[in-house]
Amino acid sequence: MLFPSETFLFVFLPFVLAVYYIFLRKTKEAKNIFLLAASLLFYAWGEPVYVFLMIGTILLNWGYGIAVHHFEKKKGIARAVLILMVLTNVGILAWFKYSVFVMLQVNRFLHTEFPIPEVALPIGISFFTFQAMSYVFDVYRKKGEVQYNPLRVGLYISLFPQLIAGPIVRYETIAAQIEYRLENWDDFSKGVTRFCIGLGKKVLIANNMAVVADAAFGLIIAGEFQASVMMAWLGAISYSLQIFFDFSGYSDMAIGLGEMFGFHFEENFRYPYIAKSVSEFWRRWHISLQTWFRDYVYFPLGGSRVSAVRLVFNLFVVWVLTGIWHGANWTFLAWGLMYFVLLTIEKFTGLSNNKHWWGHLYTLLFVIIGWVIFRSDGMGNAFTYIKAMFGIGAKGMIDSAVYAYLRQNVVYYSAALIGCFPIFAKMESRWKDRKIWQIGYTFCLLLIFLVSVSFIMNQAYNPFIYFNF
Repeated sequence: MLFPSETFLFVFLPFVLAVYYIFLRKTKEAKNIFLLAASLLFYAWGEPVYVFLMIGTILLNWGYGIAVHHFEKKKGIARAVLILMVLTNVGILAWFKYSVFVMLQVNRFLHTEFPIPEVALPIGISFFTFQAMSYVFDVYRKKGEVQYNPLRVGLYISLFPQLIAGPIVRYETIAAQIEYRLENWDDFSKGVTRFCIGLGKKVLIANNMAVVADAAFGLIIAGEFQASVMMAWLGAISYSLQIFFDFSGYSDMAIGLGEMFGFHFEENFRYPYIAKSVSEFWRRWHISLQTWFRDYVYFPLGGSRVSAVRLVFNLFVVWVLTGIWHGANWTFLAWGLMYFVLLTIEKFTGLSNNKHWWGHLYTLLFVIIGWVIFRSDGMGNAFTYIKAMFGIGAKGMIDSAVYAYLRQNVVYYSAALIGCFPIFAKMESRWKDRKIWQIGYTFCLLLIFLVSVSFIMNQAYNPFIYFNF
């Protein structure tokens, strides 16, 4: 079930809110059970078979959490349970996400004909697997209390606002909220506001950027880019805007939905395209994934307080994992390795804390090139596209399609560029107490919601990029 869908907006969400606030006002345990049931229904709506995988993941990691806690004074056994937990979860994730790719590559390179597994990728498996592992990690590290009630573990792992595409909520962040959260009108209204903003980002900006990006990346025919240099750049920039507003829009909706039910999730994006170094970009982009790898992989490996050789190794491990977490394709591995190289250079040259204007330019350049690799079907197409951006193999400098796309989407490009900067956040902090601002802001939110709904009802194109991860 998609957030920007008629079923979710006008059936599922109103029903869940009505039951939650009208019929279950006093008992927190009943609210939790209802939210768990609603979350499983939400997942089963699109994945009726794999909801059993979700339930299995919940029960498996509930058991691992109890085992780790039980053997907390026997460190060797507790660590063995933790390793088994990692192997089990990663093994399940690897089977569904990488088995087809691995067998295709084996057959390709060894000229064999091993059967290819017929495995479909469960939606959101990378997200809920990482959340499940976070629960056991935090119990092991004594950052969160063990839960003997499997329903509470189930609610943490499957809570529908962040189930499909994050943010990846760590157990230590939300453990207390499962039992002791307080719902109030202020949080609810903030949640509605945040949800409307995210809906507008996704439906009005990301979807329209996707039309241009898909057209541009579809211009590679027989290994050649069949358009101009400017068309290549327009497509790359459009995809950079699409993925930001698509993913941050989903995160905004997830955070907003959480607030409607009394949950407070951490921010997942902080205007990443204003970064002046690649390191800063990754402190602002998909924050929940980076903090997950930092706390559960990078720090246990020794972090930065190690020798230069070990530091490079630690960065290599984190960025290889970051790359392949996104999908089973050489492009994702190459994308992760590109950032490993860039971040290693910045780490040893001091560029990671760059404050000069030119840092913004080189960061954007590499980020956009990175998105081209990320978006491409294969490395061959990625190189063809990047070469076209720099005039190699392109058909001229500019063509009529560029003017047409800019004319048709000038409003969306303008909104996207403004949305990349904290302009409205600064205006709100300055004028939020003024009556005229409150009236105007409310009117704009209502307009965004109504226009978004009209687009939803008339558009068939409505994918979330990160559903594939």
